[in-house]
Formats: sequence, C-alpha cells, structure tokens
Amino acid sequence: MLPNRQAAVDMLRAEPLRVGVSTRALFNLEEEHNVFREQGVHAYAAMQLDREDVIIDKGAGFDVVERLLALNEAGAKPCVEVVLLSRNSPDLSLRAFKSIRSYGLDIKTGSFTSGRSLSPYIPAWKIDLFLSNEDADVRGAVKGGAAAARLGIAPPGVEDARVGEVRIAFDGDAVVFGPESDEIYQKHGLEAFLAHETTNAANPMKRGPFGKFLHKLSALRKVYLNDGNISKVRIALVTARNAPAHERVVRTLRAWDTPADEAHFVGIWNKAPVLHAFGAHIFFDDQEKHVLSASTVVPSGHVPGPHDPNTPIIPAS
Repeated sequence: MLPNRQAAVDMLRAEPLRVGVSTRALFNLEEEHNVFREQGVHAYAAMQLDREDVIIDKGAGFDVVERLLALNEAGAKPCVEVVLLSRNSPDLSLRAFKSIRSYGLDIKTGSFTSGRSLSPYIPAWKIDLFLSNEDADVRGAVKGGAAAARLGIAPPGVEDARVGEVRIAFDGDAVVFGPESDEIYQKHGLEAFLAHETTNAANPMKRGPFGKFLHKLSALRKVYLNDGNISKVRIALVTARNAPAHERVVRTLRAWDTPADEAHFVGIWNKAPVLHAFGAHIFFDDQEKHVLSASTVVPSGHVPGPHDPNTPIIPAS
C-alpha cells in the first residue's frame, strides 16, 4: 500500500466520513409528506402506523448512500458511516429501520426528534455531509460547520446498474470554493473578475461550504485507488468557469491535495448533459436553476449560499 494511501486509511479508520441523511432524503415519502402538509400531524402519524410493515421506496439520497456504505470492507473498521436523522417521533422510527434492514443498508444509529429541528444534532454526531429535504435543517447544518444540501425528488429511470463506484460531482464557487471571487464579479463585473482570477491564478482559493467535505472525500478516494491510479470514488468538478478562470481552480485543487478525476469548465453550457455523461450519483450546486436542470438526470442538492437564486454567478466570458 502506498504511504499516502495508508495515511488516508488511518485517518478514516479513526474518524470515518460521516453522512447524516433524513428519512425523506433516503426514502420516497412524498405521499406521506403531502398528508402531513394538508391534513396535519395526526393524519400523518396514522398513515405511517398503518404502513408500518410497508417497505418505503428509495429516495433521492438512497443510491449515493448505498454506494458509499458498500465501500466498507467486511471485518474492518468502516471508512464511511451513515446516521439517520429524522423529525419523526421515535414511535414512527420502526418503518424506517425495517426498510433499511430490507434493503441491506448498514445504518444502525439515528436521532428522532418529534418535529424539533435536527440542526443541533449535526455537530453532536460529527456529521461531514448532511442530506435533507428540509431547508431549515440544511441551513442550520451549514451554520454548524457541515456540508449540507437540500435534495428534491429522485429523477425517474436513472438508476445505475454498475456496482463498485460512487461518482460525486460539485459546482465550484460558493460550493467547493469560497464566494470571494463571486463577490468581485457581483461588484465590479466580468472583466474585473477575469483579471483578478488571472492575477491570482497561483493563489489557492479559500474553502467553501463543501471544502472540508471534499478533503475527507479525497481521503476516501485515496483509500480505494488501484495501481492504475483509478479509484472506486470518482470526483468531478462541473463549473460555469471557463478559460482563463480555469487555471486557479486547477492550482487550488493541487494545493489542497484534493485532485478531481474530471473537471468540466462548461461556460454557458447546460450542466445536465455533462453530468449525465459522467454518470454522477449526486451533484451539488448553489444555484437553484442549475439544481433544477441537473435533477432531471441526477439526484441534485441545493447548497444554501448568499446569492440571489435568479442572478447568474460568474458567467462565461
């Protein structure tokens, strides 16, 4: 085993990559949630109890969770752990865990808060990535220092039959990287942004809300590298930046020692076809219009940020 790979193994054996996932992100509970919104908590609870022995269909976060857990080696300390976090009551937890057992997922821990916010439990569980459908919990998780995203409904007919890999794609600015370059564009325009990025091409950017998660995911990638430098964990950056603003991205990832397997500098091109070609199992972006477009081909998470969702961020030159 290569020395840097062994260091990654040791790090993750001591502190696994921890994913927190809500029941609605893991499973398709949209019908039940509609009953909750339209008829209230008592009707919702009655429906859940009536369906206690009915296995829940897979949700938007299921595939990536299943693939991450499948990386763990039998008999060894896990490199990935998943915690179920739910606003359901403990009494309604049985259906979720029966479904988990039915699908063979190795999820054994969780919190059920009877409607209270999940945010305080994100740091308590040392969560690195939190996936939820609840905007308030996602924003609270971000404030608590975790990477977090709000998932929608899983796109139909995109289940990947290939096993053994997990492919995760990210937007760049205000997701992996900090928003500083965005702010230059917002205040001074495109030419000022391009000049700034060219001048600072050799200066690494600050980490954004997913920067720490990318560091840990990159360690997981190293653990599963083979002798041909191919990993079971495949990372892609899909960003609206293009040349010459691309160079700072490459040099930043190099300085962080978090290489991407693929980078796509798409400019004004639609990200969805590129994500489909990559075969992403999940994609993260801070602009809702990109998330909505991508969600037709890949489960996609909206990362809360400081920007107007209708304002383009760093458009292509």
